[in-house]
Amino acid sequence: MILSDKDIKSALKAGDISIDPFDEKYLQSASVDLHLDRHFLVYDTKQNLVIDPKLPMEDLMEEVLIDEDKPFVLQPGEFALGMIYEKTGVSSRMVGRLEGKSSIGRMGLLIHITAGFLDPGNSLKMTLELHNTANLPILLYYKMPIAQMAFEELSSPCERPYSKAIGSKYVGDMKPRPSQMWKNFKK
Repeated sequence: MILSDKDIKSALKAGDISIDPFDEKYLQSASVDLHLDRHFLVYDTKQNLVIDPKLPMEDLMEEVLIDEDKPFVLQPGEFALGMIYEKTGVSSRMVGRLEGKSSIGRMGLLIHITAGFLDPGNSLKMTLELHNTANLPILLYYKMPIAQMAFEELSSPCERPYSKAIGSKYVGDMKPRPSQMWKNFKK
């Protein structure tokens, strides 16, 4: 069951949800609005010809940093990794579901392709998989509202929270990281 605003506030007080920084003015009826951070990763297409999921991808991407005066420009058809400004976490009793805001979708911006799930026990700045489906460039500004997080309570606390101990790849991330798919091919 998705938590209401009242239940989100209770879960924040109980420590089952953490949002840092949190401002109650961003609390919606069944979600919390989240904002865009300044860190982005883009593929270096001049130096690379292919993405091989069996190989580490750190050398395929380059970092772009924005500030209050310099937006990130996402061209039509382009893809970039971005980041949520707020560090968001859930206990082993909860999950979070990241969704784009309607106003962002109406511009043609997708904020995640598959990774909109906040696993029980994880606390991080969630990575955004940004894709411009519009036929015009989109300017993305530091701290602009870009997403909303809804929370759900599990039927019971999970036995194996998201952690490095169980092989989770993105525990506690504070900057966007390239895909770690290559680790699935290690024996």
